[in-house]
Amino acid sequence: MTEVLATIAAALGGLGIFILAIGMMTDGLKAAVGPGLRTLLATWTKTPGRGVAAGFLMTAIVQSSSAVTVASLGFVNAGLMNMRQVLGVIFGANVGTTMTGWLVALVGFEFSIQKLALPLIGIGMIVRLIQSQGRLASAGQVLVGFGLFFMGLDVLKTAFDGVTQTFALEQMTATGVLGIIGYMVIGIIMTILTQSSSATIAITITAASSGVVGLYAAGAMVVGANIGTTSTAIFAAFNATSPAKRAALAQVLFNLGTAVIALIILPVLFYVVELFSQAMGISTSPAISLALFHTLFNIMGLLLIFPHTTRLANWLETRFRTWEEKESHPKYIDHTVARTPALALFALVKELQALQVRVLALFQLATYDSIQNTRQFRAQSTVIKSLSSQISRFIVTLETAELSDETTEQLATLLRVEHYLADCTARIEMLSSAWAFHGALQDEALETRLGSYLQQLHQMMSMSMGDAPLEGHEPMLTMEQLDQTRESLKAALIMAATQHRIEIENMSAAIECMQDAWHIANTWQKATQRISSLTAVLTPEGALQDATTGAA
Repeated sequence: MTEVLATIAAALGGLGIFILAIGMMTDGLKAAVGPGLRTLLATWTKTPGRGVAAGFLMTAIVQSSSAVTVASLGFVNAGLMNMRQVLGVIFGANVGTTMTGWLVALVGFEFSIQKLALPLIGIGMIVRLIQSQGRLASAGQVLVGFGLFFMGLDVLKTAFDGVTQTFALEQMTATGVLGIIGYMVIGIIMTILTQSSSATIAITITAASSGVVGLYAAGAMVVGANIGTTSTAIFAAFNATSPAKRAALAQVLFNLGTAVIALIILPVLFYVVELFSQAMGISTSPAISLALFHTLFNIMGLLLIFPHTTRLANWLETRFRTWEEKESHPKYIDHTVARTPALALFALVKELQALQVRVLALFQLATYDSIQNTRQFRAQSTVIKSLSSQISRFIVTLETAELSDETTEQLATLLRVEHYLADCTARIEMLSSAWAFHGALQDEALETRLGSYLQQLHQMMSMSMGDAPLEGHEPMLTMEQLDQTRESLKAALIMAATQHRIEIENMSAAIECMQDAWHIANTWQKATQRISSLTAVLTPEGALQDATTGAA
């Protein structure tokens, strides 16, 4: 019984040292080369192929595919990487994590661990004492982590040797499908608990080298570690943006698919490992065989999935779609109408008219209610900005070399309209802030006049698009009359503040509201006039006639 407890205690202690070492190595390396990793992510992931290389290199450096994947989620959240780029990083990180197995197999079992571990710990601590902060201190932490890594490995190896002497281990081999699946589940659970596939792989290789588990059982545990490592990305994706959730799903699908294939052809993979080892003259020890196995099935998964990166990215972009993303999809412009200039122009007019409706609704949302729905307002604003950006990109990507001068001028007009509506949106956001700040004017008559003025502007903007007057509203005023109303109200606000009937801050915010609203109305009028002039020319019949003529 004493021997059993001692063995369990040694195994727990070795595991604790090992997990501590992995954490110290990862944290130290991230701190030492953190800016370099950010540069690598930002500049080396322009294509999926370069993303694979970046993911592999970063994971090999920091010894943590989870850290690289979570960092990638952050970049996706910030909009610095698209789905195709992050897929490359995820694929590369999976291959990069195989370096841990080689580190254990080649260093942990080929050298005297004590002779290697203790000097590393000593040198690392001396460096930490010399400089307690900065990159040099982080490098010292890495050295200590490496020393503890090998020390923990030695403790685990000793503990597993004790297990082989204490217990009968004939039953610890994977037999049949259920046995393989059982050991895979053990690998998954170990990785989720330790939050480190590197730790699980190192423990598995050590156990297999000590004879605690058979080669196929250890292989199944390594496959389980690949699945379990997705838990970190899944946890990080909770309450994250839709792109981050898609990236996490990509890792789950990739790792799970690779694992399923590896389990199905497990004997074949180990046969290939044996052939490769013989051809290269490599020792066929369990440690080397498992490191080769881990590398082989991850590269196999990469080769199978990489040609389908674009297709997978397109499919992922349809998942976890938020209301904003659905609403931000243009209704009229796409690559099909871009081929026919006349149709493209008409589609752009329709898209800008739809955008106008959204801008008008945003103006109403910003001013009509004293208690604004901030979340709804921001969501609507995000949709408008996205649509505006897509419209401008569509305009500038049309092949102007093949367009007539008249069509080019019309495109320039449409681009100006888009700019006007973008300006209106920005001013509405400013108006919303001022409206929320102005508070109660403590003068009911002035508050009513201010609200009425904003509603009159909204009605004027609405009717300029051809809408019927709203029931119960005053007749629409001209811009000159509205300008007179604004000046009169401004004078009344200043007088009220002078007589201490309202606060100076409230007066300033109210005047700012009027100024922003007046600017919005003027800019809106310019946009409406230009759209109306183009609509008169670009009727559906005219556009279709031009398209037919061009086709002929």
